[in-house]
Amino acid sequence: MHLHHFRIGILHKLIKFVSLQTKNMRRTNLIPLLAFLLLFSLGSCVEIHLGDGTGHDDDKDSANLAIMKKHFGRVEGKDVMLYTLTNSNGIRIRITNYGGIITAIYTPDKFGKPGDVVLGYDSLNGYLANSPYFGAIVGRFANRIAAGKFSLDGKTYHLAINNGKNTLHGGLKGFDKVVWDARAFSDSTKNVGLVLTYLSKDGEEGYPGNLSVQVTYTLNEDNELITKIEAETDKPTPVNLCNHTYFNLNSADTNVLGHILTLVAERFTEVNDDLIPTGNLPSVMGTAMDFNTSEAIGERIGRIKGGYDHNYVLTKRPGELVLAAQLYDPSSGRQVEVLTTQPGIQFYSGNFLDGSITGKGGKVYNKHYGLCLETQHFPDSPNQPSFPSAILKPGEKFSETTIYRFSVLK
Repeated sequence: MHLHHFRIGILHKLIKFVSLQTKNMRRTNLIPLLAFLLLFSLGSCVEIHLGDGTGHDDDKDSANLAIMKKHFGRVEGKDVMLYTLTNSNGIRIRITNYGGIITAIYTPDKFGKPGDVVLGYDSLNGYLANSPYFGAIVGRFANRIAAGKFSLDGKTYHLAINNGKNTLHGGLKGFDKVVWDARAFSDSTKNVGLVLTYLSKDGEEGYPGNLSVQVTYTLNEDNELITKIEAETDKPTPVNLCNHTYFNLNSADTNVLGHILTLVAERFTEVNDDLIPTGNLPSVMGTAMDFNTSEAIGERIGRIKGGYDHNYVLTKRPGELVLAAQLYDPSSGRQVEVLTTQPGIQFYSGNFLDGSITGKGGKVYNKHYGLCLETQHFPDSPNQPSFPSAILKPGEKFSETTIYRFSVLK
């Protein structure tokens, strides 16, 4: 039964109740009852427009939703909410203000059947208990910083160590583990979105400066999810912010080794056994690292020790928005293109997924059941003077945009 049918039935019963009561009630006593009836009907209209908050994906009324909001839990005394952004083409994106996490992206396959194309959990508890950064905003510095330290303006800063002897994705409590302030919006061009803000205080996880961060997620009618990340600081500090969504375009029914990948990059940042850059930028041409010509991910992965987990140097000018990657799944027909202003993109083939995580819908995430295309500045940039600078100074603004464009090839 649809939600509006249910509410109409309740309204009919209330009207019948009112008619029976009028026989024994004075007119003035009817005012509270009639007021309740009016508020109920108005509340029903609002709820039908914004969604019933259940999160059910088979509710046909949800096809016309713009923004839906529901309670997702509490962390450290703060409310965590779950927002659903929907366009008229049936794209639905769920985002929580805990960690800025994209918890779900529903897109139709070549048969028109919607499916969730990202890894994650059904509840907040999953993200709190054990999450390899599923869908999160990572920072203050995405990727690795060698030995958890760097020098800036003659001073050495020591960071939280959380990846062997190195720092990964901001430290022990990075931006993926905090509750952000959130504001949903819609505009005259039928875009819907969510603005998230967070203040990372001076000294947090060892980083200098108060860093004000704003992330804007926007879904438009061109089936694009636009992610704009901005930041300002009151002291010089390293900044490298990105989204860490794991994609599986066949809804995690199988691994991603059959996905076809294109990466527009001629070089990559060579790494040592700890995945720390050596400073060299070898050419990918003619190697198993080369995805300039579309290739199945599993075609040559056996030639890469441990699998793909490398930053690709994008073929672009600084600040230019270009196509960085294209991912296609022949079995579903789904495709996502990644455009970005960032200088690099980390291709990670889910090498550390080992079957120990049970995700949404009870699906077990085995090795290579998801992949990441993390648009970013280069890893360990604060310790690599030859890399593009990732130091943000007072008076400057960090501003990077990444667009995920969804489509279907039949």
